Amino acid sequence: MSNRMRTALALVVAAGAIGLAACGGGNQTAAEQEPGASQPAKELAGDVKVDGSSTVAPLSTAAAELFAEQQAKVRVTVGTSGTGGGFEKFCNGETDISNASRPIKDEEKAACQAKNIAYEEFSVANDALTVVVHKENTWANCLTVEQLKKMWEPGSKVNNWNQVDAKFPSEPLKLFGAGTDSGTFDYFTDVINGEEGKSRTDYSPSEDDNVTVQGVAGSKGGLGYFGFSYFEENAGKLKAVQVDSGDGCVGPSVQSAQDGTYKPLSRPLFIYPKAASLKRPEVLAFVEYYVANHKQIAEDAKFIPLNAQQETELQGDLAKLKTQAGG
Repeated sequence: MSNRMRTALALVVAAGAIGLAACGGGNQTAAEQEPGASQPAKELAGDVKVDGSSTVAPLSTAAAELFAEQQAKVRVTVGTSGTGGGFEKFCNGETDISNASRPIKDEEKAACQAKNIAYEEFSVANDALTVVVHKENTWANCLTVEQLKKMWEPGSKVNNWNQVDAKFPSEPLKLFGAGTDSGTFDYFTDVINGEEGKSRTDYSPSEDDNVTVQGVAGSKGGLGYFGFSYFEENAGKLKAVQVDSGDGCVGPSVQSAQDGTYKPLSRPLFIYPKAASLKRPEVLAFVEYYVANHKQIAEDAKFIPLNAQQETELQGDLAKLKTQAGG
């Protein structure tokens, strides 16, 4: 089953306990153990509730599945309400961690403050927001930011590829994209149209990126956008478009996202753990595991790992959150 299929519904991941055996037999006392011997891992139990971005959900799902190998009685649930929907639940005290494909907004911060919800923003992976077209589209190999804006800006009446560029064929343009509650929608409209949330409305929106995949794959003149890993999983039926922001055509990749050359569509991805939740040992253990194993989690979920500077910042953010939690 693909990572994306697993995020269509809230996932319940039971996580497994691996006791690190101390030297000698199980009946050996601490005094009898050799110096420096590993102590058995404490078995934890309880629930960890995660919700938010459908883009980030595969990361948290991968984290939960890996964590499952260490703590069998901890149940991690991962929902996909969208970034905005996730923050609404988070700031209402319903979840322990909020997945987000954009930073928290001022009004969301205010909602959290009103309920005394303290948190830290963790950047856990990178993404290259990918513009895709049908596999048989032979003309749109590279699009400028201005051309993308021409298609997507509010009030746009562009409905044929030859309206984007006179050199393109007369092929009906069919647009597919993120729903308005999605952080991907917020990010794309901000960097392409120049204002967050401003977009033409006569396109096919969905909070489920798999629907966008199906829409573009089923229309020769289709164009859509979503996270890089969704493209990787569907590269056999879609084509990624290079983007020219003024410095030439650059395609989405691990390197171009990490070094910032894929402009303006490379972005960090976030989780927001709640400080109070870290007082529960099962949540603390999961968050610490997420941070310690972020690279493997990103790779398992087919995302782009953090660069060295981001990794250092992540460690610092964890330390700050633990301080807030009193740990």
